[in-house]
Amino acid sequence: MVQPKRFHRKKFCRFCAEKTPFIDYKDFRLLRGFVTERGKIMPQRLTGTCAGHQRELCASIKLARTMALLPFIEK
Repeated sequence: MVQPKRFHRKKFCRFCAEKTPFIDYKDFRLLRGFVTERGKIMPQRLTGTCAGHQRELCASIKLARTMALLPFIEK
């Protein structure tokens, strides 16, 4: 049986589209959107961010966690 092809919208980097100069670790509302409810950082294949911004995003999330702006684990 042949599976019908599904239409997948092309994912794009949100930071490239908005032309943000850097990802600020103090903007915890933005960073919370890239963390799962269990506290894990979402992978780039789910968020659609480019490789450079994904590395910067991970560094910002980790820094925000050590500064106690984001929790390590959600309850």
